[in-house]
Amino acid sequence: MSKRRVVVTGMGIISPVGNDLATAWKNVVEGNSGIGPVSEFDASAYATKIAGEVRGFDPVEAYFAGSDANDDEKRSIGKDFKRMDPFIHYGIVAGTHAFRQSGLKITDENAGRVGIAAGAGIGGLHTIEATAIELRDKGPRKVSPFYVPSSIINMVAGNLSIYHGMKGPNIALVSACTTAAHNIGMAMRLIQYGDADAMLAGGAEFATTPTAMAGFCSAKAMSTRNDDPTHASRPWDTGRDGFLLSNGAGMLMLEEYEFAKARGATILAELIGFGMSGDAYHITAPSGDGAELAMRNALHDAGLKPEDVQYVNAHGTSTPVGDLGEAKAIRNVFGDHATQKGKFAVSSTKSVTGHLLGAAGGVEAIFSILAIRDGIIPPTMNLENVDPEVEALGMDLVPNKAEKADIQVVMSNSFGFGGTNGTLVFRRA
Repeated sequence: MSKRRVVVTGMGIISPVGNDLATAWKNVVEGNSGIGPVSEFDASAYATKIAGEVRGFDPVEAYFAGSDANDDEKRSIGKDFKRMDPFIHYGIVAGTHAFRQSGLKITDENAGRVGIAAGAGIGGLHTIEATAIELRDKGPRKVSPFYVPSSIINMVAGNLSIYHGMKGPNIALVSACTTAAHNIGMAMRLIQYGDADAMLAGGAEFATTPTAMAGFCSAKAMSTRNDDPTHASRPWDTGRDGFLLSNGAGMLMLEEYEFAKARGATILAELIGFGMSGDAYHITAPSGDGAELAMRNALHDAGLKPEDVQYVNAHGTSTPVGDLGEAKAIRNVFGDHATQKGKFAVSSTKSVTGHLLGAAGGVEAIFSILAIRDGIIPPTMNLENVDPEVEALGMDLVPNKAEKADIQVVMSNSFGFGGTNGTLVFRRA
């Protein structure tokens, strides 16, 4: 059985740099950082006091943006949303925007062929923390009956299915910071092998909570450049000192090519490759070998040679070990092609978004597709002094200013704790 072709027909984003595609992309291309002081709670006692929060977001208004909903519909959704963790809000809204952009209409005939694959790296910590305090202070009878469904990870997928009548495969893969990439890749597989004709896919996260921030601070994983938040995320720079925790969601509407074509859908890009691997090395430190294997597997799946790729949107979190390991892995995979300026470039959009954990792969897939659309490689901001070991590899890291390029094929990397790796490959439609 030959694999069916999979295309992207819709995208939705909630992020520190914007809550719609145009705003987020403009800020990424212009290098406008979304990192600032933590406002969700008092972080004054924390080593890291900055993060990439979602701002100006009203979930009900965002959900109905551009629709002709009446007040009763808004009240109904508003009542539902009060029972949900913020990560579910982000995922529902981003997924709904992707679905609406696609123009796909759910009918009795196609409902069972349209599904969802959407997860989170951590899930409803905000709700879990608040409920644990309430249990301690007020006892078990005061715990909300909606506690579990308001916090478990699969409720982005579950609620999107309910709201839009999608009865096809409904899954929520969880693989730390590779979550969104794995959900997109597995949704691709479900379409390729005939289990579905269309899938909403991606990830969401709301992780700037007291316990999550405290845990990452204790692990010394995050930047402590608190007095200069917009310059704190600096992939491949000698001054990098950790990642910045961020919130948001990135969702794609994927469809089988003939299914999309038959209904006259606008095709934004084709998803042609997906690769996975495991480091089998360490729970937090990457090996580099796993990253290399995921990229090679994605190229093999896409039927491409290394020289067919023009741009890699790197995982690039701004950690000392991770950035170097990924850079070496990219150089190993792409060989001399990786040093051909004007033909190949690598950049990290986390330099302005921070790290959205389980949502990162979805958000970065969107930026990869927009790079193809506009012929623009987004910059790696705050790259002032390149790590000498990275510089010796000879790659164009697109420092501090976007570059014009003829982009036909883009690779997007996501790597997570536990050594879980995922790579997606997109091609111009």
